[in-house]
Amino acid sequence: MNLPLILPRRVRIVLAVLAGAVFQPGMVARAAAPPTYHRDVEPILQQHCQECHRPGQVAPFSLLDYEQARKRASDIATVTEDRVMPPWHASTTEGGPFRGARVLSESERKTLADWADAEAPEGDPKDAPPPRTWTSDWALGPPDLILKVSEAFALGGSGPDEYRVFVLPSGLTEGRWIGAVDFKPGNPKVVHHILAAYDVTGRARELDAADKASGYETSGGGYGRLPTGLPFFPSGQLWGWAPGRRPQWAPPGTARGLPAGADVLLQVHYHKSGKPETDATSIGLYFARGPVDKEIRSRVVFPPRAGLFARPDLRIPPGDPHHEVTGDLTIENDAHLIAVFPHMHYLGKDFLLRAIRPDGSRQTLIRIDDWDFNWQNPYEFTTPVALPKGTRIEMLAHFDNSAANPRNPSKPPIEVRWGEQTTDEMCIAFLQVTRDDQHLRNRPPARPARAGGVREFLKQRSSSSQPAKQ
Repeated sequence: MNLPLILPRRVRIVLAVLAGAVFQPGMVARAAAPPTYHRDVEPILQQHCQECHRPGQVAPFSLLDYEQARKRASDIATVTEDRVMPPWHASTTEGGPFRGARVLSESERKTLADWADAEAPEGDPKDAPPPRTWTSDWALGPPDLILKVSEAFALGGSGPDEYRVFVLPSGLTEGRWIGAVDFKPGNPKVVHHILAAYDVTGRARELDAADKASGYETSGGGYGRLPTGLPFFPSGQLWGWAPGRRPQWAPPGTARGLPAGADVLLQVHYHKSGKPETDATSIGLYFARGPVDKEIRSRVVFPPRAGLFARPDLRIPPGDPHHEVTGDLTIENDAHLIAVFPHMHYLGKDFLLRAIRPDGSRQTLIRIDDWDFNWQNPYEFTTPVALPKGTRIEMLAHFDNSAANPRNPSKPPIEVRWGEQTTDEMCIAFLQVTRDDQHLRNRPPARPARAGGVREFLKQRSSSSQPAKQ
């Protein structure tokens, strides 16, 4: 009896039992043999799960052998049928397509469900595929340069989330183009996400020296404040990390620059586990493997901003289940979009980013219909997206600040504004772009001007300050 896969798995089990009571042996053809672990399930787990579900990675348990999978067969079937795992929240029908998408086929989901329903038979070990092996703890192999926080940070067991910036001298005597970056959280239980940047001014070292603990305290999304009170902006950006992120090489001919003598900055967001913890996170840098002609640059789409410090004017009223927030950014030069990284907190409900070109054509860049704060990823396009000069990037997001939202951290709901704590909110689209008129011809990365943060502050303040046009 071929039950519709759209029915919940438990319902299909009941219907299958009832069908067995009605259709006696001999009345219908013999049912096909159920899937077995070694022949049918193990290849799926190898391809989609074992990257994270193995020792030393972010998943809380391993799925490397039959017994580990058998104990969780029902859970595996349920979370894959519900699209909770593998973690991938971007739409597969609108936006993208993206590299490294974690999406099971309907056939793979059915195999896992049928295997669980059959009480997880092992099958013949001779049917097993060769074990998947990892030559390194780093997904892309050993990095060219590994930097690690030298003094572990001690995190308390309770209280609000904390953000720390760790300053890691690169030791580079010449500038290098960075083709890929990977991260290794020292303590995955408390590291929520990581942003990486670099500084050539020495100001990050000064902020670090003024804080007695390892690294220095900052606010979420920022890199600290100068003694003048102005925000400290890094000299340049690198990549970021969130649980489940797969490192990817930048498209051929593109890379991020890391100047000679730069300090790499790791902004780490910690959430507390209920007991004291320590963490010493590492970053692995991979130098570009071929000639570099274009530098990957960062742009940011914010909601409308106002005031001296250009704080986004975000206020989500209590009880509102569908509060709308918009923002936009105009592209000033012919460019190509490499990747997007949406960011919201617990009240985030859905997220849409689209490009409206000067000729009137519209393209959805990414659509997330069910936002999950615990799974935030950079989404890298399989082919960079052309953004002619004058293209407007529009951001449209909704927030659920109702009591019915199980993710709402405030009970009863309260007004929520822009802020750094996870109980506050943000609405940001980080963009990675290249300029079409840039031709580096493999020249080494230039050392950024020592602008002191003020010029960068004013530049950032003037961006994304107007509401999106609908």
